[in-house]
Amino acid sequence: MEKNEESAAKIFAIKTTTGQEKNVARLLAAKIEMAKVPIKAILVPEALRGYVFMEAEGPHYVEEAIAGIKHVRSRVPGIVSFSEIERYVVKKPIIEELNENDIVEIIGGPFKGMRAKITRVDKAKTEVTLELLEASFTLPITVNSDYVKIVERSKGEDGEK
Repeated sequence: MEKNEESAAKIFAIKTTTGQEKNVARLLAAKIEMAKVPIKAILVPEALRGYVFMEAEGPHYVEEAIAGIKHVRSRVPGIVSFSEIERYVVKKPIIEELNENDIVEIIGGPFKGMRAKITRVDKAKTEVTLELLEASFTLPITVNSDYVKIVERSKGEDGEK
């Protein structure tokens, strides 16, 4: 008997106490290992609070795993499609979030720790041109987008009053 798409593992959502997702995942992992429950994966997305996702062959395995675990509220009925949780799994590159006039902190290189304002974003090269705010004169520098983190978004994007 061949395995096809429909007999493949399914993803189930578990509601947890907000802020306790990682603790729940640790407790689940320990229980799954000790009781040999056939759970394939546990996902705790940073951006989605109050939920843990589990990959298993069927809902009865998930119910067995979550039984008696502290901070587990319930299993969400139904199956979650991978396309619904894909955005939590695939990390969006920082260059997609950067805009001109955003205030950033440089987190690598010789200017580490300094704040700067973005003057230009080159998405093709994944580089940003910055004006250092702490320098006594304006000196535009170009750094890789991986070396900056957003401190403050530009106000023009939100529809300034």
